[in-house]
Amino acid sequence: MADQNRAIGPSVLSADFLNLGAQLDELAAAGADYLHFDVMDGRFVPNISIGLPVLEAIRAGSTLPIDTHLMIVEPDNWVETFATAGSDRITVHAEATPHLHRVIQAIAAAGATPSVAINPATPLAAIEEILDDVGQILVMTVNPGFGGQSFIESCLDKISRLREMVERTNPSCVIQVDGGIAESTIGLAAAAGATSFVAGTAVFDGPGTLAEKIAALRSA
Repeated sequence: MADQNRAIGPSVLSADFLNLGAQLDELAAAGADYLHFDVMDGRFVPNISIGLPVLEAIRAGSTLPIDTHLMIVEPDNWVETFATAGSDRITVHAEATPHLHRVIQAIAAAGATPSVAINPATPLAAIEEILDDVGQILVMTVNPGFGGQSFIESCLDKISRLREMVERTNPSCVIQVDGGIAESTIGLAAAAGATSFVAGTAVFDGPGTLAEKIAALRSA
């Protein structure tokens, strides 16, 4: 990725699917650092989203790294498949499996970078024991399942405490935030210690080109 200190990953779920190929080209030209790919199963979260055929099409149509966020139960059954389909990094939820370390090992064995997400109410203790084994921790700043939600500002303290943990244990670990990221919130998350920012509606909705909106987020 181009700049891990300020990496911005547009969320494909918010894209215009009738014009997805053109938007993939536009995102690359606009300087997006990676593509964020949300997978929802209707069980772990109350929504169903996109899956493997769309991921394979995006992999064929873009050279940007693909950051796949599995909001699903039993992720251990799927990590190898999603890695094979083109995911460069795979995020599983700490809340979704009783065998988190095993799933992290499976992601690495499949050739992708392991990442773990925690929901707003999940304490950092849930990932403390595996921090050495991952390349990224995703702090959800909304409750997962739907786009367009408001940023939960109480998560900023969690990001700050995670930054302290990362600096002590695994300084190369990326701290990603997802949920409500916009010009008004991205600076707060960066100041708290986040290094990677998923943005959906802030990139794809409203007036302006994708390049203009990514540039505005980067500036903010």
